[in-house]
Order: sequence, then structure tokens, then C-alpha cells
Amino acid sequence: MGYRVAVVGATGAVGREILKTLAEREFPVDEIVALASPRSAGREVSFGDQVLKVQNLETFDFTGWDVGLFSPGGSVSAKYAPIAAKVGCVVIDNTSHFRMDPDVPLVVPEVNPNALKQIKRNIIANPNCSTIQMVVALKPLHDLFTLKRVVVSTYQAVSGAGKDGMDELFAQTRGTFVNDPPKIEQFQKQIAFNCIPQIDVFMDDGATKEEWKMRVETKKILDPDVDVIATCVRVPVFIGHSESVVAEFEEPVDIKRAYEALREAEGVVVLDKREDGGYVTPIDSVGEDATYVSRLRVDPTVPNGLAFWCVSDNLRKGAALNAVQIAETMIALDLLPRHG
Repeated sequence: MGYRVAVVGATGAVGREILKTLAEREFPVDEIVALASPRSAGREVSFGDQVLKVQNLETFDFTGWDVGLFSPGGSVSAKYAPIAAKVGCVVIDNTSHFRMDPDVPLVVPEVNPNALKQIKRNIIANPNCSTIQMVVALKPLHDLFTLKRVVVSTYQAVSGAGKDGMDELFAQTRGTFVNDPPKIEQFQKQIAFNCIPQIDVFMDDGATKEEWKMRVETKKILDPDVDVIATCVRVPVFIGHSESVVAEFEEPVDIKRAYEALREAEGVVVLDKREDGGYVTPIDSVGEDATYVSRLRVDPTVPNGLAFWCVSDNLRKGAALNAVQIAETMIALDLLPRHG
């Protein structure tokens, strides 16, 4: 027997990727429904060989549905996730709304799967895309050497801002060659041929909310004793987040053991040749499930330091894939009941 699955926000970039991922991974689906806002109702989306007609989230009854994969925006999840959860539908929410709720597990299956045993509200939160790939890479190193502090600079693709962000980069890039003035709507400045050191709003301490997310989410997922300082930058790349990570550990670092741990870690692929092109770039990660690690080296400026480059497809592992993996892990742990 399979499960009755609802995909909420099905017409967005992440929602479409969730449907694609469910089909590719042959998730045990008995019945699936695509949900979105009233204005998207009636549109069609693909699920494997099937075409699904999008239904109106506002009038949908979640009674009898087993799992809801939500990515409709924080305010929409805030309203409808509790409604679904209350009638027994397990919600895996991709927005930021529930992530820091102490009663909601924040889960990366390769890192903290046992957090799924602590579900109190029938809601599980999917972490921020930039946090996910970083903690997947850091977990095996933390297990070996005990992580103390992380300094990370991110190079984040425009798809992190959804389809409209991708459209803006495309339009501005094309406009540059025909002398059209850039139309700035989704980002704070022109994104084509530029880098913008702001993702989300500024907070009182000068950090942006994206940078704050990386700090507090890493503590919740990996270890509350780990300190994180992040600088998050939007770059003119369509898909694939990159990160430059410098990590300090409590114990002496052995580079050979670090390589071995990363190569054996679930969800990590090490591609690190000390030659021209012997590393992964964002475009190499598109459509791939792995978190890639390159440029691993000792940091000689601090005791017990390591530096590395980390790349992942932000729409897959950074969003859709992680959500589907949470559901798969719940099945493996016998935590996802069927209502059929």
C-alpha cells in the first residue's frame, strides 16, 4: 500500500521539483493531489507520466490524506499547515515559518533523523537551503573532530527567490545586450553581472535574516554549541548554491581522516583534484541529489581549522529532495501512518 500525498504550492519552482522528485524516487504514492492558490486552480502540472489538474488550496479538505509537502510561502503555510495537521495529515513544510518553533523538528535526514521521533504538532520543518548543504558536509567532520565555529560565505542562485527571481536575471541579462535599462523588482539591485550581499531583510545587529537563519538553524540541527557567522550573497547563477566554509574544531584535524569521513558520508560526494577544473561548480550540481565538497584544505591561521568549498542544487537537496527524504525516513522509522 502507498500513501495519499498532497503537494501544496505545486505550481512554484519548488513545488514542481517536489512532484518531479517524488516520481523519480518512486515514492509509494497511492493518490496524489496538486494544490495552489485560487488563481492557479485549474492549471496543469506534471507528476511522472501523469498530468495533474491543480486544485484550490483554500477549499481543500485534508481529511484522510497522509502527508502534505508544503512550499507555498510562509504566510500560507502558517494558515493551512495547522489545518492539515489537525486532521492527521503529516505536514513537511519548506517555508521558514515553523523552523524555530521548539515543538517542530527541523530535519536533515543525513544529520538528525532521530528528531523525527519528537513530532508534537504533526508538522516537520525543512531547513533553509543554504543551511542544509552546509550541515550535510559538516556532520561527518563534527563527528570526528567536534565542531566549534564556522565562518561561511555563500554564493546563492537566484532560484532561491523562486521563478520570478530567475525571470529577472534572464530579462536583465538579455536587456544588457540590447541597451534596455534593468528592471529591478525581485532583488535590491541589478542581479545580472553583479553580486548582492543581501538576502532577506536586515536585522538589528547588521546581519540579514538569511545569515541569522544559517546560524540558528545549524545550532538546532547539528549542535547548539556551534557558533556560525555567515555572509550571504546573491549571485547571477540560475540554480546551485555555493559556499566557502572555514570550520574550527575542538580536536586536532587530520586531513586524511577528514577526506575519508566525507567520502563515506551519506549524501556527500567529494570531487577534489588539485588541478585546473578539479572541483565542482554550481552548474555541475544542477539536477543532482548530492552535496559536493571540493577544495578541502587545512586552515593554518587557527588551531584545528579546515576550509572547503561546498555546492548543491538548491531546488533539490536544498528544498524538494530534503522534504521527500524526510517523508522516506518517516516511513523507514514507521512514523508515517496511512489513513486509507
